[in-house]
Amino acid sequence: MSQPRLPEWFRNTGGKLNATRQLSRMLEMEVPNSICQEAKCPNRSECFSKGVLTFMILGTVCTRNCGFCSVAHGKPKPPELSEIDKITSSIEKLNLRFVVLTSPNRDDLPDGGAAHYAQTVRRIKEAHPTVRVEVLVPDFKGNSTDLATVVAAIPDVLNHNLETVPSLYRTVRKGSLYDRSLNLLKTVKTINPKMLTKTGLMVGLGETRDELKRTFADIRSQNADILTLGQYLKPDKNSLDIVRYYHPDEFEELKADAKEAGLRYVFAGPNVRSSFLAEHVFDDLTQDLESALERTVCSSN
Repeated sequence: MSQPRLPEWFRNTGGKLNATRQLSRMLEMEVPNSICQEAKCPNRSECFSKGVLTFMILGTVCTRNCGFCSVAHGKPKPPELSEIDKITSSIEKLNLRFVVLTSPNRDDLPDGGAAHYAQTVRRIKEAHPTVRVEVLVPDFKGNSTDLATVVAAIPDVLNHNLETVPSLYRTVRKGSLYDRSLNLLKTVKTINPKMLTKTGLMVGLGETRDELKRTFADIRSQNADILTLGQYLKPDKNSLDIVRYYHPDEFEELKADAKEAGLRYVFAGPNVRSSFLAEHVFDDLTQDLESALERTVCSSN
């Protein structure tokens, strides 16, 4: 299958390319694993030019083999506690105010890596009390106890990506279940109604607009706070092919669809990725959520 040609709106500027090279060198020399590097994110110049970084904890080998991702698949090594110290040091070096933690799927671990997530969040907050932390977690095979371990560490945002529409799960997200991921978002709010939740979708894999609309409605039904919607870009030759590129105008239409479904904070565009602008909406979302909870309490009294 021949790939559609990269559209003009994906062309990188020289400034962004320079930012990519500079931060890439720093990451390789001084900073622990980042998903930006490990997954060969084709959009990393966009993030790097803004100084945004997502740390990858629990190693660089995944127990699943999703069709859209180039993170290595195989048998991972045991978690290393030393990586937490490296992350807290890197936060200081890079003068970060908001960090994102993610990991490969660790189905080999009894808790899916939940305790390591929690410990990393707590250590970051102890070392850098003003730094906010978002966690982009796996599905923990639907184990609510493991999810509760992460929620108890009180990350500022809990993110779990649906990635795609239900009909594409068998090819795009092998080993994952659509309903299980949806339920995770709902369970977070059950455990801690004040916690901000977030999810992300990719387009360009063969989904239809009607399927996306139904997925937006599903996400809203779980009371998720933030949705990111971006173009899938093939990270390497072994990953799934791109079916088509969406024009920026189409992203605006999809954003309108998501808002019509009831999602308030929607970030949609060719270059939007999962960690996109989390820090910029945090204060507004927190205030809105606290106000909504106060109204709920008052109306029930």
